[in-house]
Amino acid sequence: MNKILKSLLIPGVVAGAIFGCTNDNPGPDNLPDPIYPVQIPARISEGTNEFSFNFLHTLQQTQAPGENLFVSPLSLHMALGMLLNGAEQETADEILKALEMEGVSLADLNNAYKTLINDLPVADSKVNLGLANSLWYKSGFTVKPDFQSVLKNSFNAEATGLHFDNAAKDKINQWASDKTNGKIKQVIEEIQPDHVMFLLNALYFKGDWKYQFDAKNTRDETFKLENGSGKPVKMMFAKSKYKTLSTEAYSAVQLPYANGQFNMTLLVPKGQNTVDKMLTNFNASDWENLRKGWPEANIEVGLPRFTLEYSAQLKQTLEKMGIQKAFTSAAELGKINATADLFVDFVKQDTYLGIDEKGTEAAAVTSIGVSVTSAGPNQPIVCDRPFALIISENTSNTILFMGRIKNPESK
Repeated sequence: MNKILKSLLIPGVVAGAIFGCTNDNPGPDNLPDPIYPVQIPARISEGTNEFSFNFLHTLQQTQAPGENLFVSPLSLHMALGMLLNGAEQETADEILKALEMEGVSLADLNNAYKTLINDLPVADSKVNLGLANSLWYKSGFTVKPDFQSVLKNSFNAEATGLHFDNAAKDKINQWASDKTNGKIKQVIEEIQPDHVMFLLNALYFKGDWKYQFDAKNTRDETFKLENGSGKPVKMMFAKSKYKTLSTEAYSAVQLPYANGQFNMTLLVPKGQNTVDKMLTNFNASDWENLRKGWPEANIEVGLPRFTLEYSAQLKQTLEKMGIQKAFTSAAELGKINATADLFVDFVKQDTYLGIDEKGTEAAAVTSIGVSVTSAGPNQPIVCDRPFALIISENTSNTILFMGRIKNPESK
């Protein structure tokens, strides 16, 4: 039985709302816009949240500690889900376990992906959200019809055969750019001679704050870096009734978009606590407790206006999460092609995040390259130090994006 789940897709970390906030006219007779719940099985929703935080915690260990980090667990989960449909035996078991989907049938998982692809984009008419998948293969390389069929039916993924040259690289990159509103223009830097296939997932989100920041209240402030120095930022301020929570370790506030079905959650560490320590100790259970226990309070929120671009090779991270055989010559990818000795050459994610007075724009493209072997609630919450953010959707309990901001670049 399906259950209405609060999505991990977008409780983000942006912060916003309004000095003299103005709500858009919600519709005829001033009625609120309708909510269109996104329903996936509770077991799958809970597993994707576990995966989201496992991914974040493991990525922290493999990335430079002083840098920004911004990723899409949903995009990675869906891209690996496509790969899973081409995997067999131990390779499939490792992917399924890393996805926190042990005991879930492939049919049920594929149905959940299909629901998210179809229903998330229409959950809020005032939020622009797109999910797209694609399969690109080298001309002359045979992709099993059953694999193409499941990607078409469950992931809405079109399969395209190309001569793998510079023109093919440009075409794949153009697809990524088109699906992210031009925010991510290059995901494939070069096509190696042994590359025979690429699997791509693109996720795009653009939402206006429910309570908009007033640009007149944006002012120059100092963002305190972890090395003790400070840097100037454009800090946006808003005061409204927000869901908020304060613990010994952090202050949290939820900033809604549009009709409130998508949100950004900001987590600001307290005292000597750091954003890395805070995130390391924050897991799916903490997220669920936080999501269920929000009191509301009239508070002021300060959030830097900034943009960032982020890119990460994820092979090392995924190996630490238990996906190992897929990256070796012993990979069992016979459901893609029964005769070729295939392995996963790389898994990469490119992301974009832009936050301003009006709202948030975020994008992610996850690309998988497959090769053939050649051999205090009432106190102001101001993000003036490294902080974390999560963008999610309420009804499916899906996390779309998450990250840490250590050094924001002002727009």
